[in-house]
Amino acid sequence: MFFEERIQSIKKGDRVLEIGPGATPFRRSDVFLERTYTSKEEYIAQTGHVGELQTDKKIVFYQGDTFPFQDNEFDYVICSHVLEHVDNPDLFLKEMQRVAKRGYLEFPTLYYDFLYNFPEHTMLLNYKNDTIYWMPKSVSGFNQYKNVQSFFYRTCELEYYSLINELKEYFFQGFEWEGSLTSKQVNRVEDLCYDLSTLSIKKHAVPFSESKEKSIDSFKDKCKGKLIKLINKW
Repeated sequence: MFFEERIQSIKKGDRVLEIGPGATPFRRSDVFLERTYTSKEEYIAQTGHVGELQTDKKIVFYQGDTFPFQDNEFDYVICSHVLEHVDNPDLFLKEMQRVAKRGYLEFPTLYYDFLYNFPEHTMLLNYKNDTIYWMPKSVSGFNQYKNVQSFFYRTCELEYYSLINELKEYFFQGFEWEGSLTSKQVNRVEDLCYDLSTLSIKKHAVPFSESKEKSIDSFKDKCKGKLIKLINKW
């Protein structure tokens, strides 16, 4: 979860459900809903390769369709980085609203998935105009860039997270909702894009020239260190 601080509306005494908590659930969650997977390896992959959930709280498993809960059984539901994995976002969101009338949603945008193209992500998403727009990634054409995306995917595996952290406001969306959620399937990638004229992306804090100078200085320091070692040997 990238925007934990945005969860503001959980009241004292609220019964909180968290869907797909992975290994790092929100501290206030009371019950966890987790999908049943065919193998431990698939479970680890679907939860972001961060390990298994260790908890004394109740975990309920389901098959990925109807939630095994009564109407309004919870006061608040947390769903962070799950919607991009589901087969039918419309059904999933209806079930989420059936079991609780308030909650928090967080998911990646297509910009994040275009770069890294995580194989576990099946849906591309964007929230705008009070509607969650979605499209199956399989029809987006993203996979034609697989050879390029594999490079970025590898950098993520090697924990090069600076770009993600600096652009997380645009790579991910997270918001609280109450009452109802509207969702709609779209057929064009353009429907999932930001309107660039409305964005206020700030200039990078470290200009390229300064970053370049630091790299050169670092290289000089390394050469200087090697030279000193050689002199000492002589």
